[in-house]
Amino acid sequence: MKKIDAHAHLGYIGGWANVKMDVDELISLMDTYEIETTMICVLDNEVAYKAMQKYPGRIEGCVYVNPLEPDCLDLIDKYVKLGFKAIKLQPLRHAYCADSEIVDPILDKAEEYGIPVCIHSGHPPYSLPWQIGLLAERHPNCKVLMIHMGHGHGVYIDAALKMARRYPNIYLEMSGMPMHTKIKEAYDTVGHDRILFGTDGPFHHPTVEMQKVLMCGVDEQGLEDIFYNNAKKFFELG
Repeated sequence: MKKIDAHAHLGYIGGWANVKMDVDELISLMDTYEIETTMICVLDNEVAYKAMQKYPGRIEGCVYVNPLEPDCLDLIDKYVKLGFKAIKLQPLRHAYCADSEIVDPILDKAEEYGIPVCIHSGHPPYSLPWQIGLLAERHPNCKVLMIHMGHGHGVYIDAALKMARRYPNIYLEMSGMPMHTKIKEAYDTVGHDRILFGTDGPFHHPTVEMQKVLMCGVDEQGLEDIFYNNAKKFFELG
């Protein structure tokens, strides 16, 4: 079954993670596991752009920006014009709260270009689902993808589902979230088109994330939606 990976990384991630993956390794994994396209986010957007150029249509970029940096809006302008499909925010890495007013210009810019914003979720005090909900409430015309749908804590997973049910512009990506049953719950109660497959590679192997979807209990149409259809529509691919 063909797939689109809504969230992965390139390069070396040191420290506690100590993982790495270059674009050729990523493409090899994609070929093995029938992943047609991968959405990548890299701190150095030039690395992502070069990967897109090397594998057009297979690799698509999300502009990685820090709203605390004065050039963040210029970066969005530059890379969206080069073909990037979304914006990536990582409040935990850059130490700002997801609902801070400094994030509003980023979502305004996303609305201007008609592209979605992908936001890491699940780690206090910066990237809690409630904060992402408040941000989405202020920007109802901007599609927001809650990466990891609350991540590993049951309270945050539950909150991610509640926020997505409350705000129709919130979508959920399931990598790193351990409860396979919550994928079906999202599909049934948030919306058939609002839960997306992702791997968070190289942090996780594709088979780990694929197995959660395969075991979650949705029917064949549900698998096609989660693995492929929803991301294709969300990112407006091809």
